[in-house]
Amino acid sequence: MGTIIEMKNVTFSAQKRELVSELNYCFEEGKTTALIGPSGCGKSTMLKLAAGLLHPNEGEVLFRGKSIARMSRAENLEFRREGAFVFQDSALWANQNLFQILELPLRLHFPLMESKERARRVRETAEEAGYKKDLGVRPAQLSMGEQKLIAFARALMCRPRLLFLDEYTESLDETAANRLIEITRKLRSEGVSILMISHDFRIIHDLADLVVLILGGRIHIKLTKEQMAQDRDLRQYIEEGIAS
Repeated sequence: MGTIIEMKNVTFSAQKRELVSELNYCFEEGKTTALIGPSGCGKSTMLKLAAGLLHPNEGEVLFRGKSIARMSRAENLEFRREGAFVFQDSALWANQNLFQILELPLRLHFPLMESKERARRVRETAEEAGYKKDLGVRPAQLSMGEQKLIAFARALMCRPRLLFLDEYTESLDETAANRLIEITRKLRSEGVSILMISHDFRIIHDLADLVVLILGGRIHIKLTKEQMAQDRDLRQYIEEGIAS
C-alpha cells in the first residue's frame, strides 16, 4: 500500500544530548510496526518524531510524501485528524473533566457536528475503551489505569487511520489490557496504520507485522515478525533487549 510515514536522516538532540541519530525508515501504510529496545534507547523520541510532536534537528519526516514541518495549517490539521497518539503517561488535561477531554477532538476536527452527536460519540467511545464511570470528573480523580483508558478513548474519537501507541497497556489490569489489545487488533484488520512501542513480547507477537530494534538512538535491526520467529537466537536477543 506504500509508505505513510518516512524518516530521512533524522537526528534529534535535547539538552545538549543526542537522543536519536540518522534514522532512516519507511513505515508501511496499513501495517503495524513495533519499535522495541531497552529503556532510554530512543523509542519514544522516534515515535514522537514520526507523529510530528517533535521536529528533528537534522533530516525530515514525511507524511505521505509531504514534510510535516513544512505543512500548511490546513494540511497539518488534516494530519492531526487522521493520526492520534496515546502517550505513555496518558497526558490528560488536568483542568478539564473527562467529557471535555474526549469532546475536544470532535470540536476541533468536526466543528459542524451537533452537540447531541458529540455527546453520543463521547459516551460510546469511552465505553468501548472500557470506561463506564462518571465523565464529569477530572483526571486527578482516576487511577493510572483509568487515565490510560481515557487516553485511548481520546485517540479513537476521530476514527484515525494512523495510530501512535506508546506503552498503551502499561498500568492496566489484564482484563482492561486485553480489551484495548482486541480493539487494536480490530483496527489493524481494518487497515489502520499502527506505530507502537511495547516491552510486552506477547503483544508484539500478536499485533506487529514489522519490528524495529533500536539501540543507542539508532536503528539496529529491521525485520518481519516471521523472520524474528524463525531465528531462535535473534528472538532471544530481542526478548532480552525489550526486558532490559
